[in-house]
Amino acid sequence: MDGMVVEIFVLSILRSGSVHGYELKRRVQRPSLTPLSNNSLYPMLRRFEADGLVTKTIEEQDGKPSRKVYAITDAGRDRLRTLLSSLPPELATSDEEFLVRMSFFDEIPIPARRAILAARAAVLDGASAQVGELLAESENTEARAWRRLAMQRVLDTTNSERAWLAEMAKKAETE
Repeated sequence: MDGMVVEIFVLSILRSGSVHGYELKRRVQRPSLTPLSNNSLYPMLRRFEADGLVTKTIEEQDGKPSRKVYAITDAGRDRLRTLLSSLPPELATSDEEFLVRMSFFDEIPIPARRAILAARAAVLDGASAQVGELLAESENTEARAWRRLAMQRVLDTTNSERAWLAEMAKKAETE
């Protein structure tokens, strides 16, 4: 499992009501479009159950195999709030990790919003500095033209996101 995104999605879906595993898997729609596999979902649900974050009940069905239905607990709701309110530096490099948390900003206190935006800004600042140095060191020759174009694109994209983040920081303060 990569980062905390899947945990956030699973817990946020469960807080809307009890769901069986197949339905939960179907409802996890990741911004990265990476599908959720059974090999990720079910071990996570077993871990969540062992940690007291979810409960599992068995639902009998006429003529069909029984199915497991999962529900979030108060501890699971607390875990979701914790996940949404923080963006560790090692995850701040991931667009998906950042954007998922941002999509829940209406539920996150302003100080946590600031910290999430600052974590992402720090990553972008570091990337900008690194690419800027590489560009400055790169020979401006025909042989290096494509490399320089690629690095300039990374720099432009990073600077564009940094400007957008500044706008989001203002917006996050006013709501």
